[in-house]
Formats: sequence, structure tokens, C-alpha cells
Amino acid sequence: MSAHGGTKAIVAALTANLGIAVTKFGAFALTGSSAMLAEAVHSVADSGNQLLLLWGGREARRPADARHPFGYGRGRYFWSFVVALVLFSLGGLFALYEAYEKFKHPEPITSWPWAPIVVVVLALVMEVLSLRTAVREARPVKGEQGWWRFVRTSKAPELPVVLMEDSAALAGLVLAGAGVGLTLATGDGRWDAAGSAAIGVLLVAVAAVLVIEMKSLLLGEGATPEQVVAIEAALPGAGIVSVIHLRVMHLGPEELLVAAKFEPAAGLSLADLAAAIDDAESRVRAAVPLQQTIYLEPDLRRSEG
Repeated sequence: MSAHGGTKAIVAALTANLGIAVTKFGAFALTGSSAMLAEAVHSVADSGNQLLLLWGGREARRPADARHPFGYGRGRYFWSFVVALVLFSLGGLFALYEAYEKFKHPEPITSWPWAPIVVVVLALVMEVLSLRTAVREARPVKGEQGWWRFVRTSKAPELPVVLMEDSAALAGLVLAGAGVGLTLATGDGRWDAAGSAAIGVLLVAVAAVLVIEMKSLLLGEGATPEQVVAIEAALPGAGIVSVIHLRVMHLGPEELLVAAKFEPAAGLSLADLAAAIDDAESRVRAAVPLQQTIYLEPDLRRSEG
């Protein structure tokens, strides 16, 4: 996985979530809080998700072969899509189920009432540290665009996934703390159930956003407009008059498929045409420094109508 794959951010999130899961399960065992159980399962799901992201990065580095001639770069998109499904099912739906059960049989928190508050504070500290690492890793990649646009447009899935997971985890902790706090203050266990329900809705919403984004990447997204303009400008040169038709698509986060028809200069020999194509490929790779598979086809420019 490249530096843009955010390996450091993934490892930081994995370490934090494992520690947080243990403390949350401990608080649930002491108090029976459904919000604590929902948050504990959420942390377990997040830990599994980070392992899936690391596995996806490892798989994507496999070299191309006869069965997958364009390589395994899209494996990172597939495993990020699985992460969204895990977050939806193991995180969101479980929290909603727990909320439903707790609403049916609400119970106050009577034993170790301080434990959930301590766990929430400790978990908040660990999640903030994890999110800070993800933000630090993402800033050079994000550039001047806003965070939401970065999540929507990034072709490397790992950092957006970790950023959304960490942000959802922080919001979930606030909701869990509010539910537990109100239950302790009122003695009404339905507040604890409400906290669990709010966590479930939050996780389902985050998972839905990730599913939509990963589906788009799996289907095959084009390069950015800036990259397309740079490639189109780099193609013409000695022996190539103009670009007739151009398509650029991501084969993986750091790999492009470039297919173009171009108008060759008149009177070129076959050797001169081959040299012109080689030079154009070199210019394209220099203009957009990503790994590229390039197919260039000479054609005649035909007048329309």
C-alpha cells in the first residue's frame, strides 16, 4: 500500500479500537448498559474493518497475471466495500436491535454507575488520538479541498474510510455518554436504549455513504478533470497533430488506464509513427505521475455532419 493508502492511520485506528473494545465490554459487564454494548460491538467491527483494509492493501500489491491482466488494484475498493457492509450489519443493525430489546425491557443502571462515564472519557481520548493521526495522514493528500469533498472524490479508499469511522466513533461515544448519563440521572433505562438507537442510526448512515462511494469506485471512476486535461495536453507533439477521442479510468487508486485515438501527422512512416507513440506515452507519464496502462490508436479526423 502506498503512503497515500494511510497505513499509519489504519494501524493507529486498529490499536485504538482494540483497546477501546476491551474497556467498553468491561463497562457493559459491570453495568448491563445497552449503549455500552452497542459501542463495544462497534469497536470490534471497526477493528475487523481495519484488518480488512490492511489485507486489501496487501492483496492489491500482487502483480498482474493471466487471469487479472490489469492487476489487483481494485481489491482495495472491494475490501473497503466489505468494510461498509460490516459497519452496517455488525455495527448499525446490532445497535438498533439492542435498542429495541432495551426499550421492551428498560432497566436502570444500578451497579458501578461511574464505569460507563470513565470508559467514555478514556475512549474519547483514544479516538481523538486515532482521528488526529488520520487527519495528519490525509492533509497532504487532501490539498485545498474540503473534508467532505475529499471523502467523496478520493480514489484511495483507506483514508476516507478511517476518517469516517473515527468520526462516527467519536459521535457514537457522545451519544452513548448522553444515554448513560440521562439513565443515571433519571433512573429510566429507556434513555440508555435511546443512546443505542442513535448510535445504530449513525452507523447505518455512515455505512450507506461508504457503500455508495465504494460502489462508484468498483464500477470504475474516471480520472480527475485536471488529470484528463493534463493528459490531453501532453499527447500532441512530434508526429501527433491532435487528440480525437480520450478515455481515462482508474484501475486502482494509483493506476490509470488511458485509451485515446489521435490524428497523426501526414506522411509518417510506420517507424516514425511508433516513435511518436512512444514519445507521447513518455509525455503522458511525466504529466500525470501515476502508474499508467496506455493504449494509443492512430485514426483520421472525420468532419461531423
